[in-house]
Amino acid sequence: FTRYGGHDCENLQFLTSPLELLGLPWIPISLWNVPHRLSILWNCFPGFKMAPYAREADNATKSCKARGSNLRVHFKNTREAAQAIKNMHIRKATRYLKDVVEQKQIIPFRRYSGGVGRKAQCKAFKHSQGRWPKKSAEFLLQLLKNAESNAELKGLDVDTLAVEHIQVNRAPHMRRRTYRAHGRIGPYMSSPCHIEMILTERDQVVARADSDEAPKKKVSKKKLAREKMKNRE
Repeated sequence: FTRYGGHDCENLQFLTSPLELLGLPWIPISLWNVPHRLSILWNCFPGFKMAPYAREADNATKSCKARGSNLRVHFKNTREAAQAIKNMHIRKATRYLKDVVEQKQIIPFRRYSGGVGRKAQCKAFKHSQGRWPKKSAEFLLQLLKNAESNAELKGLDVDTLAVEHIQVNRAPHMRRRTYRAHGRIGPYMSSPCHIEMILTERDQVVARADSDEAPKKKVSKKKLAREKMKNRE
């Protein structure tokens, strides 16, 4: 809300907002363009809904979701870390991200690779450039934990979950300032991001039983033709 003395709420200032032109109720000045106060907006607008996911699960009954908005973590690092765990089993992804935090495994940087150094650990991914984005890995671990809790609440088998969909989008820059020479001021902005993921139960693959019959040997056409010629003789 606007500035007022103490906790006196009688003299709140409400100004005409663009929403009023659409026939929606008035909102306080400080709620304009403030994305992280969604709970207050839900109270102001009963029909207010979150933005939809970029895609929906193929089987919603066997899937769970998790998302984070306006997270204070770099977009580029998080995007590369998210691509590294795509289609992974939840347990494998958790182990992998924990190893990244401890620098036992690396995140290959495939798209945003400008100025990224070459590391020997990237050979495991048939790539040359990579880093250990600790903060991005920690945020993704929290989201995986959140998705796991959602799966347990939904009654899914957590041990068969895999990351079917994960996406990282840019969020609006958060502005700060830095002070330059000769009395100038320069921008000093952060690059937050939105993360969303969908985990789906996967059918357990059963190994094929060993058959008693020995595998048949392949015979070339030339050899078959020779054998036919011998039999004719």
